[in-house]
Order: sequence, then C-alpha cells, then structure tokens
Amino acid sequence: MTRTLVLASIALAALSSTALAHFRLDEPAASLVQGQPYGDPQKVAPCGGAGTATNAVTNYQPGQMITIKLAETVSHPGHYRVSLAQTEGQLPPEPVVTAGSTACGSAPINANPTSPVLADGLFVNLVPGDGQRSVQVRLPPGQSCNNCVLQVLEFMSSHSAPCFYHHCAIVNVSATAPDAGPVGTGPDAGAVTPPGSAGGGCNAARDSHGASSLIGMLGVVMLGGRGRRWRAVKQLRSGIVVRDRPRVG
Repeated sequence: MTRTLVLASIALAALSSTALAHFRLDEPAASLVQGQPYGDPQKVAPCGGAGTATNAVTNYQPGQMITIKLAETVSHPGHYRVSLAQTEGQLPPEPVVTAGSTACGSAPINANPTSPVLADGLFVNLVPGDGQRSVQVRLPPGQSCNNCVLQVLEFMSSHSAPCFYHHCAIVNVSATAPDAGPVGTGPDAGAVTPPGSAGGGCNAARDSHGASSLIGMLGVVMLGGRGRRWRAVKQLRSGIVVRDRPRVG
C-alpha cells in the first residue's frame, strides 16, 4: 500500500511539472494577466489560451529598436522567437519539431528571419537563476499596424509535448505614435503628458533641470551683492545660468 502511494505521488509530481508554464513576458506589457509564479496561461497557441485581458497597448514607431524583457520560470533547454502580425491568425505557425529522446527534441532556428518573424534563436537555454533578460529587436521599417499582435514563443527541448509556450502583446506601430511604452501605465509610456504637468520621462527631466537652475540662481542671489543679484535676476529671466567668476585681487 505504501509503495503504491509513493509511486502515485511521484507520477503526480511529474505530471504537475510538465503542466507548468515556463516563462513570463515583462516587456512589452502582455495581453493577458500572467499568473504567479509561472506566468500562466501560455500553453495554447498562439497567445497562451483563455485568460483575463490586460487591455494594455504599447506604442512603437516603424523601424524602431524595441526591448523584449522576459524571465524563465521553469528551467528547460531551448530558445525563443519573436514575431509580429496584424492578427493572431496571421502569426507564423510553430516550427516543425524533430523528436529525440523526448517528443520535443529540436526545432529549427531561422538565422535570417523575415516578416512576420522578427528574431529567432534568442535566449538559448535560459534558467530561472538568470533572472530577467532583455534583447533589442528591430521592427520592420515602413510597416505600420493598429492593434497588431507581437508574439514571444518559447521552444523547449528535452521535454514532453507540448513543446511550445506563448505570450503576446498588443501593439500599435505608427510614425505618429507617441513615445514607446504601454498606454497609460507610466511616464513617457505612450500617453502624452500635458506641458507643465507632473510626471516622469522627458517632462520630468526638463522640470528637474529647471528646478536645479532656479535653486542655483537663488544661491547666487543670496550670496552675491546687490549688483550681482540684479545680474542674476536678469539671467534668470533670460533662461541662462552662468557660474560666478572668481574675484581677482
């Protein structure tokens, strides 16, 4: 009886490990909510399967170098592929797998991919200890689309079927798109921040520079004499910051 229970436990554990998802897409924002700790759903082509939509849309420009960030959550040898299509149905099919010692032996890597595949053979043999990894991928120049689908596909070798896991992101690619990033999820993230409003990114940098200039000018005003204070005020009005020259004699 004890032996039967032990064998049943081992079989259940093995079944659970093959059912786990294997990576999490961190950038661009995934189209589905990714469960913790493994990033489910992702077993069903082309975008993982049924799940809760995030409604996130990321804006890019044609020909832009974009960042793909992901993290391996269960270690398996293999590699990743990135594709972009107008709809899920236009995404390229999964590569043909050649069986080896397991059903998932090997899959071909396209060293010179063409659209809709943007890059192939990425992140070879990642493990969870590698943490979050990123890579730059160039979008096709002159190609625009609205609410198109960017797919990150993982092939796992030395693994029982299924051999592929999937995550997708919804993106806009337009020459008039705002700064790249998920719409409404942060500063400079696809949403235009009104001039003078609080926020990060470019506006924050300008505001920070302006604040630093003002503080510097106030220091000059407080330390200088009356004439120097008047010069500082004029410089402040003109938007120019000038360091005091050392006094000679």
